[in-house]
Amino acid sequence: MNYQKQSSSLFFTLFIVCFCMVLSSCNTSKPTSPEAAEALQSIIPKPTSVEATGETFILSEASGIFVEGGSEEVLLIGKYLSDRLKTATGFELPISVSESNGEQAKGNILLTLAGADASLGDEGYTLTITGKSIILAANKSAGLFRGIQTIRQLLPAKVELSSKQEGPWEIATAAIRDLPSYSYRGSMLDVGRHFFGVEDVKRYIDMISYYKMNVLHLHLSDDQGWRIEIKSWPNLTKHGGSTQVGGGKGGFYTQEQYKEIVAYAQSRYITVIPEIDMPGHTNAALASYGELNGGTIVPLEGRIELKKEDQILNGKSKPTELYTGIGVGFSTLRIEKEETFKFVNDVIRELAAITPGPYIHIGGDESHATKKEDYIEFVKRFREIVQANGKIMIGWEEIAQGDIGEDVIAQFWTSPKYGELAAEKGSKLIMSPSKKTYMDMQYDSTT
Repeated sequence: MNYQKQSSSLFFTLFIVCFCMVLSSCNTSKPTSPEAAEALQSIIPKPTSVEATGETFILSEASGIFVEGGSEEVLLIGKYLSDRLKTATGFELPISVSESNGEQAKGNILLTLAGADASLGDEGYTLTITGKSIILAANKSAGLFRGIQTIRQLLPAKVELSSKQEGPWEIATAAIRDLPSYSYRGSMLDVGRHFFGVEDVKRYIDMISYYKMNVLHLHLSDDQGWRIEIKSWPNLTKHGGSTQVGGGKGGFYTQEQYKEIVAYAQSRYITVIPEIDMPGHTNAALASYGELNGGTIVPLEGRIELKKEDQILNGKSKPTELYTGIGVGFSTLRIEKEETFKFVNDVIRELAAITPGPYIHIGGDESHATKKEDYIEFVKRFREIVQANGKIMIGWEEIAQGDIGEDVIAQFWTSPKYGELAAEKGSKLIMSPSKKTYMDMQYDSTT
């Protein structure tokens, strides 16, 4: 009887030990840390779905990046990821071509355009993160690029620093599915009022690509400055680009520099939309070429007011004075002048030729110095010129007063009346409500 009790006790002890060993062997992965779990819930924009699995993938110096199929474009995306992670981690993360998503994926990151769900579209992706591997799948290269931004956001924030940091480099395991809710996700950079150099614009492109934006709207001209070289009207940049708000030295992009910016944006799967603001916001052009000027100038505090009789010099209109203030609504092109539409066509023609994207933005806002009937005719003529140069016209919401339709896009910023009118006329709308989306606007009394 005692022998039986001892045998039972020994068996039970052995059973418990073996059971614990089995549990241990089934749970060898490291649990998700609080920091990694928080990163999983803080992805911007919020993915379509995130299913956490409670473990951790650790990026190490032994990790690598595998590219399935090995197309040149996907290899470049793999190199982009490797370069982004190398500075802070110190890891080389070699890039290799994989023929399948099998053995090569273990312990590494795999980028693949095979087997993704067709409903993800061109920019969607899935991330399957386990303790052993990360598999990023998409239908198109743009989707892979967007998914890489999520991988960056899932790593510790110090991975974005410009000097080597200490690990560990942990990512929470999860199944992530993500596709954009909106086809147009853009940010506007106003280089007309304050000029930013090529490297600054590239840095801006990097920042908006991190948040999966796909459009850079470049505001290239305004009353305070003209920023893009137009070879047939060279004084636009030589004189019109020579200053900015507050009286700084200004600046401009040569056409080659602009093409460099466009190419850099394309490498981040971002479309550049150039804006030439007309018929208002044109003082930099009027100051550059007197033949564009004429008529009465609306008085503006802090600006030299030219009387009508003073604007004629040797039978020709005088240029206006350069302007470095922040007022709006005082300048306009002249619809009755032959030079106006030669100017507009030359500008749009040269700009369209160096802009691979489908859009040209003609501005159209705050044209307070333009008669309404003239403004409506301007919209019609701008539309014809943009279309003749193979592009789709975008304009601020005020263009809804003119002849627009399905082939024109209106950008809402302040007036619901014009936004609704544009929609009634069949135009698509870009939503940019100033009180919500302008970075320099005060949202409420606490901000």
